[in-house]
Amino acid sequence: MENIGFIGLGIMGKPMALNVLKAGYTVSVLEKNKAAGELVEAGARALPSNKAIAESADIVITMLPDTPQVKEVVFAPDGVLEGIRKGALFIDMSTIAPAAAKEIYEAFRQKGVEALDAPVSGGQVGAESASLSIMTGGNEAAFQRALPLFQAMGNNIVLIGSAGAGQTTKACNQMIVGMTIQAVAEAFTLAAKAGVNLEKMREALLGGFAQSRILDLHGKRIIERNFSPGFKISLHRKDMGIALQMGKENAVPLYGTAQVAAHMDALIAGGNGEKDHSAIVLLMEQLAGMNKG
Repeated sequence: MENIGFIGLGIMGKPMALNVLKAGYTVSVLEKNKAAGELVEAGARALPSNKAIAESADIVITMLPDTPQVKEVVFAPDGVLEGIRKGALFIDMSTIAPAAAKEIYEAFRQKGVEALDAPVSGGQVGAESASLSIMTGGNEAAFQRALPLFQAMGNNIVLIGSAGAGQTTKACNQMIVGMTIQAVAEAFTLAAKAGVNLEKMREALLGGFAQSRILDLHGKRIIERNFSPGFKISLHRKDMGIALQMGKENAVPLYGTAQVAAHMDALIAGGNGEKDHSAIVLLMEQLAGMNKG
């Protein structure tokens, strides 16, 4: 099996890396990462730099918060691009701008390294259960090489198209997720203020045409007032920004996306940016004069 370097051990990255270890791969992580100890206990190696990780790996995976962090890890002195070997494979599973994914792809190609953009959907639950949806941009041969590794982390794995196509698909995913959470939040706020039992309503709706994974999972979060982050509002707002920038570049008006992004801005300004994105309901309740916590 190929040696894996895994950079980025946050809410999503840590369980993803643990699942790669469970699948039998040799995994190297950055020793200064605060989660490195847990990975080492599970069998990973800790190395001192991103360059060292790249030098030791056949496949390097990044799972980082945003475009600047991915570019820093790739392009900085002592970074991945400096250490990676010809014939290796680079996979970015972060959610970043499609233009940046294409730039990174070309930089690696010049070193004789294939690159894939492979952002994921499914949140912390999907990362922990290895049931992520993985949307991939790049060439077929690189995708087939990565497929067994992807299967250790997800179960809905699709090669969308060429470099950047995975990130474009993820931007569209985040638009749909954001607007669906907004719809659930509005509906639950209306029902609660009208005196309807939310548990009973959710049960009924899950059996009809309004059924969705968001209604199921985030509807339950709203009822239980559980806003500990599976996916933070601040990170989802970043993704909505990527979508809005793509809309501008392609002359596509994204009215719903813009509205949800503005609501996320209000939540962040109110100190709720680190809460789960289902906490959009807090703003709806505030606007409805319900003043729930």
